[in-house]
Amino acid sequence: MSDGYRVTLRVNGAEHSAETEPRTLLSDFLRHDLGLTGTHVGCEHGVCGACTILMDGEAVRSCLVLAVQADGHELTTVEGLTPDVEQLHPLQEAFQEAHGLQCGFCTPGFLMTLIPFLEENSDPTEEEIRSALSGNLCRCTGYQHIVDAVQLAAERGRSDSAAASEVEDGADH
Repeated sequence: MSDGYRVTLRVNGAEHSAETEPRTLLSDFLRHDLGLTGTHVGCEHGVCGACTILMDGEAVRSCLVLAVQADGHELTTVEGLTPDVEQLHPLQEAFQEAHGLQCGFCTPGFLMTLIPFLEENSDPTEEEIRSALSGNLCRCTGYQHIVDAVQLAAERGRSDSAAASEVEDGADH
């Protein structure tokens, strides 16, 4: 590639370095160059949210970012939610249990949007959840089961935090 640029970034905890064209979208770089096909491409205009990943902990639309713009950044894709491919992230478990997915095409984008949302808001109202979801499109579920899944994940996260606090308090006595 004669007009390529070397891009070095950390994806799901592993450093990757590759040459890419300046016009390559980050979504395409992740899917085609790194083989991380969990990042889906729907509209290629940033409207649907299917391509959402975390860049330095913030949710971004990877179809709106060039791969060269990600140089030097830390990225997390849906494949990086857990260290073990046989294990689900608690949010993925909640989606499964609350039937928050059907065809699954939009699910990675929803998950990657909701990870930082739940980190910032451990006890969201239904209105706050719906607002957080408003940038992601789903043609199958009607959203109610997705909202239910987020509420379930938030509830479990609060329960886990409370249990961890009780363990720590018990260790202090």
